Amino acid sequence: MKVVAFDLEISNELPDGGGDWQQHAPLGISCAATLDSDGNLRLWHGGVLQVDSMRDAYPPQMSPGECRELTQFLVEMQAEGYTVVTWNGLGFDLPVLAYECGDVISHDNLRDLALAHIDVGFSMFCEKGFMVGLDTAARGMGVAGKIEGMHGDLAPVMWKQGKAAQEKVLEYVAQDVRATLGVYEAVAESGYLRWISKSGRGCMWVPARKRITTVKEALAMPEPDTSWMSDPWPRSKFSGWMGGNDDAPHNER
Repeated sequence: MKVVAFDLEISNELPDGGGDWQQHAPLGISCAATLDSDGNLRLWHGGVLQVDSMRDAYPPQMSPGECRELTQFLVEMQAEGYTVVTWNGLGFDLPVLAYECGDVISHDNLRDLALAHIDVGFSMFCEKGFMVGLDTAARGMGVAGKIEGMHGDLAPVMWKQGKAAQEKVLEYVAQDVRATLGVYEAVAESGYLRWISKSGRGCMWVPARKRITTVKEALAMPEPDTSWMSDPWPRSKFSGWMGGNDDAPHNER
C-alpha cells in the first residue's frame, strides 16, 4: 500500500503539558513534514519562497494560506491513492491544521481525510483503551525513534531561537515522520505492535482485523473494557473536532 506519513510542530507553547489544547488555541504551526513510501521527504514552514532573503530565521509560523497548501497536498496525495498515516494525528495534528487553515472548506476536507486515514495510535486506543507514545512504539519495533534529547514541548521554544535552532526542529519533525512511517510498516509486515512498559514488561498488541484500521473503521469497533482504568478517555477526545460533540482532542504525542 502507498502511504504518506504526516506530522507537525506548533509555534506556541502549551502550559503545563497542554491539557485541553483548544483552550490555548490558536497554537500556530511552526513546521511540518511529510514522507511517502517512495522515500520523498518534504518539509513545510513559513516563508518557503523567501528563504534566501531571510538569513536570521524562518517566520514564527505558517500563514493560513501555507496551511491550506499543506492541506491540499495531503488531499491530493490521498486522491492519488496514498493513505495518510499519523500517530495521534486524529487527536492533534489534523485538528490543529484545520484550525490554522481557518476556513470551512479546509476543515471539511481534513475531516474527510481524517476518517479515511490511518492513525496507528488511535487504532490501538480503540482496541485497547489506551495508546503508547510514538517513541515507545518505535523502540519496541526496532525502528529509529525520536531524536535523543528532543521532544515536542521543546520545539516551540527552539523555533523562537533563530535559524540554527529552527533547523534542529526541522530535523526533529523529519525524524518523527520517519518513525511514524517506520512503525506503520513494521506493524503492517509483522501483524503486531510490541513495546516495553515502564515497569520493564514486554507487551504486545495484535490488531483484531489483522491489519491497522482506518479511523472510520476504528470508530465503528466495539468499545474495549476499560473498567480497570480510573479515568478512561472517550473516543470523542480524539474525534470531537470533526463534529457531533464538544469534547476536545487529547494532545498526547
